[in-house]
Amino acid sequence: MSKYPKNLYQVGDEEALLTPCLIYYEDLIRDNTARIVQMAGGAERLWPHIKTHKSLDVTRLLMSYGIVKFKAATIAEAEMCAMAGAEKILLAYPLIGPNIRRLLQLSQAYPGSLFYGMEDDLTQFGLLSEAVLSARKAGSVPETFTLPMMIDVDLGLRRTGVPLEDLKDMIRRVSLMEGLELKGLHCYDGHRHEKDLKERDKKVLETDRIILRMIGEMREEGYPLPEIIAGGTPSFPCHAAHTDWYLSPGTSFIHDFGYNESFPDLGCTPAAAVAARVVSHPGPGMFTCDCGCKAIATDPAPERGRIAGMDEAVTVMQNEEHWVFRLPEGRKIPSIGEVLYILPTHICPTTALYPEILAVEKGQITKTWPVTARNRKINY
Repeated sequence: MSKYPKNLYQVGDEEALLTPCLIYYEDLIRDNTARIVQMAGGAERLWPHIKTHKSLDVTRLLMSYGIVKFKAATIAEAEMCAMAGAEKILLAYPLIGPNIRRLLQLSQAYPGSLFYGMEDDLTQFGLLSEAVLSARKAGSVPETFTLPMMIDVDLGLRRTGVPLEDLKDMIRRVSLMEGLELKGLHCYDGHRHEKDLKERDKKVLETDRIILRMIGEMREEGYPLPEIIAGGTPSFPCHAAHTDWYLSPGTSFIHDFGYNESFPDLGCTPAAAVAARVVSHPGPGMFTCDCGCKAIATDPAPERGRIAGMDEAVTVMQNEEHWVFRLPEGRKIPSIGEVLYILPTHICPTTALYPEILAVEKGQITKTWPVTARNRKINY
């Protein structure tokens, strides 16, 4: 029996599907969301990332569970969260260039949402301070306006973030900058990929203890740091157990084949598929479908997805418009024209390939969700 049965993902009226196309299963997303809220100990602790789906409709769905704070990777994603009515929105990406001005514009265009910036570089913090002061002088923001800020902390990913040994000095310096209000720390540990939950939890606890001690010392110095955001999808349950911080899973609401295989302890279900059709039988035991690398994320290797109900299928090759699979000898290959449901190994960049999502409930396509923030700009 397949670990990912086809009947879980098959939709009615397959003949109408324009393949390849992206499908989200709303029932599964709701199940995943309820599971995540439970693991977090309540919706009020969640500050999730929306880069996986980039969808106004999915954001509103999450808000119906009481989630009102979100992280974004782009200004467009931040604006989308504001369009949904989010209370707090962190641009969890270094603010550079025109994005400084754009975030200030957003803060005035959507007064019902509180926008946060994030940096790890003292020079960039200084440029942000200057930008706020200039905006005050120009009258584009109120004279009393301050921009809430997070310091990005490097917990070992070595991608962005202030090294732990430099963090105290950064807190002291940023707190002195006019026009900025230091709210807390962003502690993302995207390198925590230990498959064994006990080992992952052990590693998370090690860094949590360091941050907790440092926060305590800084609070004694008079730096309150009221908001700490920690974790990603694999690590947020660990942070939930050891701290009272905000938690920032992302992928797990939609989930995908890759995370499901690597982190079964999360208990979520892949809730998205790329529908494709078989277009050729190029050789014995082989079949080709119309899901090339323009239709599914190519960053994972070796397998970029799993065909629901066909666990034994392995990739022969993939080109721009074609994906060739092979099945073991004796296994019947799918007919030409048959619809396949492929669970992406990595759903985040897969979603960004599509302008819209087909939303399915109880096996039927019920609506179409635009990928609202697929482009880098909406209005600002």
